[in-house]
Amino acid sequence: MSHVVSIKTEVRDHAAISAACRRLQLPPPIAGTAQLFSGEVSGLIVRLPDWTYPAVIDTITGQVHFDNFNGAWGDQAQLDRFLQIYAVERTRIEARKKGHQITEQALADGSIKLTITVGGGS
Repeated sequence: MSHVVSIKTEVRDHAAISAACRRLQLPPPIAGTAQLFSGEVSGLIVRLPDWTYPAVIDTITGQVHFDNFNGAWGDQAQLDRFLQIYAVERTRIEARKKGHQITEQALADGSIKLTITVGGGS
């Protein structure tokens, strides 16, 4: 039986954040306080390519704080890609914990199809 699921991502898992950074070849996330245009924020600091200010993730609330000035200070697509890969990596971690097998397929529209085989398959 197949199911299609849409996910609203809350970014809370440090291991999945780190895995997403590795996969996207970004510097590792660093816990700390960063200066954004609108003020200081604390959390996990993620440096996106060609962004003036970093994205700062509050893993308690799941919120991502950033200033990209409607794309002038950073391409929104970079953040969107990070969030997509975070969701994939988080799903991988949870599937593996439960002993399930997961396969990934990149689709032409840029989305990613994940297939989870419960119990690792037969």
